[in-house]
Amino acid sequence: MFKDNEHQPEGFQVSLKEALDNLKYNSEGLVPAIAQQHDTGEVLMMAWMNREAIEETLQTGRVCYFSRSRGKLWRKGESSGQVQLLKELRFDCDADTVLVLVDQTGPACHTGRRDCFYWKADADNVTIDKTPIIDPKELYK
Repeated sequence: MFKDNEHQPEGFQVSLKEALDNLKYNSEGLVPAIAQQHDTGEVLMMAWMNREAIEETLQTGRVCYFSRSRGKLWRKGESSGQVQLLKELRFDCDADTVLVLVDQTGPACHTGRRDCFYWKADADNVTIDKTPIIDPKELYK
């Protein structure tokens, strides 16, 4: 469906059901989801979504992922209070990745850092280049 309609003009629409039916979920029924701060473009985290998480996110306006470690839906911020409010949800051209533009409250990372991408690599080393903005013990008490 996505590939077949690449040539369509701006404004062309399909139903949400058809789009979700045609996403390329992995063998576990999941697609990668990249969370990006809507107003700064900052990439915050990568997580997984299943169809139910996408539908809930669109219905409630609060971002919901699928936690592989817990084996269930995970509403961002349900234990830390650091919620993500949905601003926009997009699918990529290959229909195998979701981009979630959010308004992030506080840190997005369980380490207390603003984002999960705090390991910076160069040709010789990989270095932590960001400090937690909140102690993780405070996030999850």
